[in-house]
Amino acid sequence: MREVSYGRIRLGDDHRQVSFTNEGQETGLVCLQGECVISAAGESFTLVRDDAIYVPKGLPIRAQTTSEADLVECFAPVEGDYPLQFVSGDAVRKDEKLHFIAGTAGAHREINILLGSNIQAGKLVVGVTRSLPGNWTSWPPHEHAAMLEEIYVFVDMPAPTFGLQLVYTDGISAAEVEVVRDGDAVLLPKGYHPNVAIPGATLNFVWIMAAHREVIDRKWGVVQVDSRYA
Repeated sequence: MREVSYGRIRLGDDHRQVSFTNEGQETGLVCLQGECVISAAGESFTLVRDDAIYVPKGLPIRAQTTSEADLVECFAPVEGDYPLQFVSGDAVRKDEKLHFIAGTAGAHREINILLGSNIQAGKLVVGVTRSLPGNWTSWPPHEHAAMLEEIYVFVDMPAPTFGLQLVYTDGISAAEVEVVRDGDAVLLPKGYHPNVAIPGATLNFVWIMAAHREVIDRKWGVVQVDSRYA
């Protein structure tokens, strides 16, 4: 991976605060569970489930909670300067351009675009996909390696739930099928990348993309579909 990085911030019990600075890198934070206050540039924002925040490069960031919080952190190196921006999960769910059901029968999933066309940024595009039980997502298989790298971070999949993740560039071989469970991350520098949930359970993930060319390649939905399954 050359553009995008991923981290996890878990606060609670005796560790309720963390401070850091991502020098030269824009940062996105997505709240998965709990409640957290993010402070940067003299401003503070309270994040709950499915809220997100974009923090410009080089700003000191503090995350703190009075209870517990689970955050996905993503970051990418940028040259430009973009504003500090908070994104409400409730506002995203009310916007049909950012929240919608995609796919055909057997491949239905709910998509929430958290850091997309609704914010100003250099490289990051971030959202959450939640499948219907037993359904495929990222189907038909697609890839976007010329423009974007990607990481899938699997969430909200309590044991014994699991899914299967494929990553392939041409023919599909057994070596390119991985079992994925809650907390797993799959790196997608290139290749088609469909996945499927087990019957009766959902497959859910935060997808984190970063453009190769700042601003120019920062686009969601520009993909090449595997024509065999289109």
